[in-house]
Amino acid sequence: MSSILEKSLAIIELLADHPVGMAVSMIAARTDQPISGVHRTLQELARLGYVRQIQAQGHYVLTIRMPAMGLGFLSRAGITDVAQPILDALAVRSKELIRLSVVDGDKLIWVAVAQGAMHGLRYDPGQEQGVVVHLASTSAGKAWLSTMSDEDALARISAQGLVRDAEGTGQNAPRSLTELLRQLAEARKQGYAVAVDSYLAGMAAMAVPVRYRRTGPVLGCLSIAGPAVRLTAQQMAELAPDLRDAASELGEAAVGSKYFDANVRSFQVGESVGG
Repeated sequence: MSSILEKSLAIIELLADHPVGMAVSMIAARTDQPISGVHRTLQELARLGYVRQIQAQGHYVLTIRMPAMGLGFLSRAGITDVAQPILDALAVRSKELIRLSVVDGDKLIWVAVAQGAMHGLRYDPGQEQGVVVHLASTSAGKAWLSTMSDEDALARISAQGLVRDAEGTGQNAPRSLTELLRQLAEARKQGYAVAVDSYLAGMAAMAVPVRYRRTGPVLGCLSIAGPAVRLTAQQMAELAPDLRDAASELGEAAVGSKYFDANVRSFQVGESVGG
């Protein structure tokens, strides 16, 4: 890391994944920075109100300032206001977990959720909002990749990594590029992407891309997720029309979002320059 800003952001991103806090030495090790430098950065971030020190353990945690900024941005940008009623309605129909991810540059990020399973087995990710989607192992990631050429999809995978290095990854997560490309071809054929025992063991999910006004640029992906024993291939096929209808509704409603409107304008400018 070459700049102070880059080092500071690396610390903030790490602490965002550890809400109970981390010791200075651990932060230094995980960000590959010297302890003295990390300590100085944390002191400055504390002065600015972005982190605080838990006196009992001496660990540093994020304050609520950064999450509040994120939630405020989502609200003012019109993402959650536009999407949440549609997600809630689909959750009621499917009786499973509904998630919306949005394209942010070269990444896909989970931003909104609605839980439709009220009892029995249910999948509840809890802390995944704001998390970058792992493309190869998730239905949302594969739905997005399926809208690209194989070459572009492989470039995305090369940048992020094929294998998700995390505890709980399912045994069916693709282990080769050939396998992933086969899954993308299947997603294009059937109109939705699936992931079973892939992102997490025991979980199944299906997803479709959300396009601006149905045929425009891809804004994100909409998914249904639940326990694999309940969200079977037959159940996915039955839910597919509802999922597509909700994605189309989101694409139409996106006209009212400042964030999506800006993204579309950026896409159109880039397409004009490139074409």
